[in-house]
Amino acid sequence: MTVFEKKQKIKVLIVDDSSVVRQTLQEVLSSDPQIEVISTAGDPFIAADKIKEQVPDVITLDVEMPRMDGITFLQKIMSQHPIPVVICSSLAGEGADTTLKALEYGAVEIITKPRIGTRQYLEESKVSICDAVKAAAMTRLKRISVINRAVAPKLTADAVIAKSTSKAMVQTTEKVVVVGASTGGTEALRIFLEALPLDSPGIVIVQHMPENFTAAFARRLDTLCKVTVKEASDNDSVIRGQALIAPGNKHTLLKRSGARYYVEVKDGPLVSRHRPSVDVLFRSTARYAGKNAVGVIMTGMGDDGARGMLEMKETGAYNIAQDEDSSVVFGMPNEAIKRGGVDKILPLEKIASEVIRLCR
Repeated sequence: MTVFEKKQKIKVLIVDDSSVVRQTLQEVLSSDPQIEVISTAGDPFIAADKIKEQVPDVITLDVEMPRMDGITFLQKIMSQHPIPVVICSSLAGEGADTTLKALEYGAVEIITKPRIGTRQYLEESKVSICDAVKAAAMTRLKRISVINRAVAPKLTADAVIAKSTSKAMVQTTEKVVVVGASTGGTEALRIFLEALPLDSPGIVIVQHMPENFTAAFARRLDTLCKVTVKEASDNDSVIRGQALIAPGNKHTLLKRSGARYYVEVKDGPLVSRHRPSVDVLFRSTARYAGKNAVGVIMTGMGDDGARGMLEMKETGAYNIAQDEDSSVVFGMPNEAIKRGGVDKILPLEKIASEVIRLCR
């Protein structure tokens, strides 16, 4: 029986040197009936004492703090008593690289925190903050349970792009690969992209990330991979040997002009509660690529991408889902599988070779 089947609340410890942030996060998280803030701490040393008294299900952790920085504390947590950690940090300039390092050390989610107007921002981001904590809590469970939320209606890809009423253009000699990921996706994408050869097909990726973070993520991957990795800009061509990462807080769509594939980067409402949305990318792929496309859906909480992947399959694309054992959270792949949009389920380490086989 899971935590949610027992109807127990998710116990959260907030660690931040700002009293305003601690108070605001406590108010925001406590407003969700499924979350309980059991304590707050102004630095990692106080947090360590709190953990000895009561072990939380999730920790929200700032990066820049007195006495010990959040990255060091994260390393200690993961080596001594692993607990799901949500980083709550100001993501700007070099700070984005620091937070990316936190993901490498085991943090499972990111909450952005501006340097000014923090309280208002956190209050306005209530749904995404609570979802981040719930996603982190889910990483401790074998299976995902459906959580009922009383929130605003969840928009579909219709809010950004209409579903095509006709088949995509005839097949060309070029294949295009589209990938969607969320919780746990930063590491999954690294493993996938590192395994690709230099002449891989063009790739477009939506990874649920905050604004100001995707550029640093792309730069880091670019130093590790044979293929070129960059944050997508409007009208970028989708070319062999290059992967485009959708920028945070912007939708990214695949488009086609003649034999040329390119991306459109645009504003728009949240779709499946995300921007960028995997559903938006996948729907545009169904419309403009059809059987020329290979879709991949990776680890992540929720169902973003499930509808779009089914639409891709209906237009002739071949789709792959990451399996449960290798997923940090088996939400998005599982939803795509249940809707019938997946052709093959594979462990993470085998996805790259399958993509290359399909694109020969």
